[in-house]
Amino acid sequence: MKSDIEIAKEVKLQPIQKIASNLGLTEEQVEQYGKYKAKITFDFDEDKIAKGNLILVTATTPNKSGSGKTTTSVALSQGLNKLGKKAIVALREPSLGPCFGMKGGAAGGGYSQVLPMEDINLHFTGDFHAITSANNTLAALIDNYQYFNKNNPNGLKQILWRRVLDVNDRSLRYIVSGLNGSSNGIPTETGFDITPASEIMAIFCLSVSLKDLRSRIENILVGYKYDNTPFYVKDLGVAGSIVALLKDAFQPNLVQTIEGGAAFIHGGPFANIAHGCNSIMATKAALQFGDYAITEAGFGSDLGGEKFLNIKCRAAGIAPKACVLVTTTQSIKLHGNVDVKLIKQPNMEGIKAGIKNVERHIESLQQFGQTVIVALNKFGFDTEEEINFIQDWCKQKGAEFAISEGFALGGDGALELARKVIEVVETKASKPINHTYNLDDSIEDKIKKIVTTVYKGKGITLGKNAKTALKKIQDLGADKLPVCIAKTQFSFTDNAAIAGSPEGFNIHIENLVLCNGAGFIVAVAGEIMRMPGLPKDPAAMVIDVIDGEIVGLS
Repeated sequence: MKSDIEIAKEVKLQPIQKIASNLGLTEEQVEQYGKYKAKITFDFDEDKIAKGNLILVTATTPNKSGSGKTTTSVALSQGLNKLGKKAIVALREPSLGPCFGMKGGAAGGGYSQVLPMEDINLHFTGDFHAITSANNTLAALIDNYQYFNKNNPNGLKQILWRRVLDVNDRSLRYIVSGLNGSSNGIPTETGFDITPASEIMAIFCLSVSLKDLRSRIENILVGYKYDNTPFYVKDLGVAGSIVALLKDAFQPNLVQTIEGGAAFIHGGPFANIAHGCNSIMATKAALQFGDYAITEAGFGSDLGGEKFLNIKCRAAGIAPKACVLVTTTQSIKLHGNVDVKLIKQPNMEGIKAGIKNVERHIESLQQFGQTVIVALNKFGFDTEEEINFIQDWCKQKGAEFAISEGFALGGDGALELARKVIEVVETKASKPINHTYNLDDSIEDKIKKIVTTVYKGKGITLGKNAKTALKKIQDLGADKLPVCIAKTQFSFTDNAAIAGSPEGFNIHIENLVLCNGAGFIVAVAGEIMRMPGLPKDPAAMVIDVIDGEIVGLS
């Protein structure tokens, strides 16, 4: 089969103005970035948004095999459109770090991609650059304030804000700035995070208006003064400048699927270190302009899915009509302890052992009150016996089941899944989200409820740093915010090596980080890198420009 980029280059793209016109957008509402991508301006129509059918696509626990969540999301939107429904997919923007590192791009794959994939995977409309600039401008303004207030009581005893870059660069995790004399600043131990980990990114994705964006930025906690009082961006008086850098980026990006359907791609926080969902602006745009809005949340349902339901849905006032849980036979076998070299071979014992991981995700989503549709990404080596077993097993667990072949067949390969989604939406009454915790619960209880209900663990322990941070958060009166657990995506536990469906474990919380502007508390479980490193053979080794065309992107 051809590579993703080869398939993408063979597609005759429709002018973006035509895609916009099909949604009912006027020329005045569309700001083009070239021929095939645009930003749109619109006002929320809450009545239309409420009538839209939101479908969340999530997945089982990631492993070396992957599951194809983005591909399935795009394929589902294409399948729904083939069945006469007006479906729009809303996705996150890819980060340059993974694109040039290990994971590759994030525009779908095969015949279920969003296009132009080279633009989307690289600079796109400049949103990540704007967020990076906003983050680092704030860092410079904080350092400037400190420079001119270093000898008075208004100076900062502790600065919490770090700089970001959208690259994988382990050398920048911990640095010393301000060297070579007092005229160059104050020597400070600091470091860089990757742009998707920036609180500005989370704020960008959770804001519903420029006014809301400004308010959240003003509430960012940047440090503490010498008298131990908190110091916020509003105390610095620069929120207007930060909003100015984000104003144009804040509008959703409109592109198209490989089959000419509309797609909104906007914002891109990671789900292992942040909340892992595209912007509320994009999701509401998809709901407003389509009958069906298909959106995904990063990694497994225990990470992006949980945060989508407990954090994003609370902030946006939305709820999905159904949840699609994506998996593959290879992924299931890996969770059943089958050697990675053998996962393409028939192995019913591996399927029976590994399907417990699928069960854990189904139960978690059902506890949120969601109807679950298991989407099996089918490959040519999958046997009829394996598929029939998984289908019958899903029925026993109260989950719907559908095969998806969107990678190889595009929308035609997702018709079974699309029909199942329509059936669920039209025949089963949607329920309000049964949130894992109440906002009035203590921070410890919120974390413990996620661990015991979603992960099926036994409990939690708090490290010294977490206990100190807990007291500070309580003193600030910020303990009623939602919790965003930062942990490995490869396990329900905080140990990446433990796959499958473990039970009876504790999650150790190393630290608590108040993201006051974003409106949540990050609970750091285990060793979580907020600035990834590059692998030995990064994807950058095969990306090139030949005869004016980009090659090697995947």
